Amino acid sequence: MKYGISIINFGSGLDARGLADLAREAEQAGWDGFFIWDHMSMGWPIPFADVTVALAAIALATGRIRFGALMTPLPRRHPAKFAREAIELDHLSGGRLTVGGVIGVGEELASLGVEASARVRGEMLDEALDIITGLWRGEPFSYEGEYFRVRDLHFLPAPCQQPRIPVWVGGTWPNRKPFERAARWDGVFPMAPGGGPEDLLSPEDIAEIVAFIRERREPDAPFDVVATGHTPGDDPARGAELVAEYADAGATWWMESIHGLPPVVQPGEDALERMRARIVAGPPRG
Repeated sequence: MKYGISIINFGSGLDARGLADLAREAEQAGWDGFFIWDHMSMGWPIPFADVTVALAAIALATGRIRFGALMTPLPRRHPAKFAREAIELDHLSGGRLTVGGVIGVGEELASLGVEASARVRGEMLDEALDIITGLWRGEPFSYEGEYFRVRDLHFLPAPCQQPRIPVWVGGTWPNRKPFERAARWDGVFPMAPGGGPEDLLSPEDIAEIVAFIRERREPDAPFDVVATGHTPGDDPARGAELVAEYADAGATWWMESIHGLPPVVQPGEDALERMRARIVAGPPRG
C-alpha cells in the first residue's frame, strides 16, 4: 500500500506556491504521493490555483513523491495541449507524474461551454486519452475522431516514463462504464455517489471494483486501485487499522482526503493550518 494526499486546489493559501510548500512537507513527512484536485470553478467566488502551474511548482519543490491531478476533466482540455504539458511535467519531475482522467462534473463544465451529456463526455474522454497517449510515443501521429482531431504531430521528447505516463481513470461506483474504461489503462480512482467529502466507498465496495476490473484485464497485469478517506493524524495505529481493511480489499493506494471542509475542519478552525497539521503528522502506517 502506498499513501498519498488528495487536496483541493482552491481556497486561501492554496495557490501554486502554497501547494508546493505543502507537497514538500508531505514528502518530508513520509507520504508517497501528493495529488491536487482539478477544478476551475466551484460556483462561488473563491481563489483558485491553476492546475498546470501548481503541478510545475510541486514538481520543482519535491524530489521523490509521485504527483498529479485527481481528476482532470479531459473534455474541457485540448488533448494535444494536455499531452505536451504532461510530457514537460514528467521531465521536470524526473518521471514522477501520474495523469488522471474523468468526464467531469456537468455543472462546472456547462459554465465553461461544455454542455454535452455524460455519454458524449465519455466518448470525448476516450478520444482524448487515445490522442494523449498516441502523442506520448514520440512518433508522428494523426487522429480523426468525432470530437478531436490532430494531424501530423510529432511530440519530442517522449515522456521519461515508458511505455507511458501512468493513466488513472475516475468514475462513480456502481456505474459500470467508467470502470470498463479504467480497466484499459493503469489505475482507477473510484468515487462514491454524491461526490461530497463525506461520501466514501467502503472496503466492500473496493473489493467489488477490484473483481470487476480483474475480469477485464490480463492476469497479474499491474494496476493501481485508489481508496480515499480520512484517518486520525493523532492516532496512527487506528488509522493503520482503517487502511488495512482497504488494502485487504485490493486497494494499492490510500489517498488521505485533505480539504477545508468537515469532517477535516470544524467551524472556527483555521482550515489551512489544520490541513497542514494532518499532512505533517504523516501517513497512517501504524
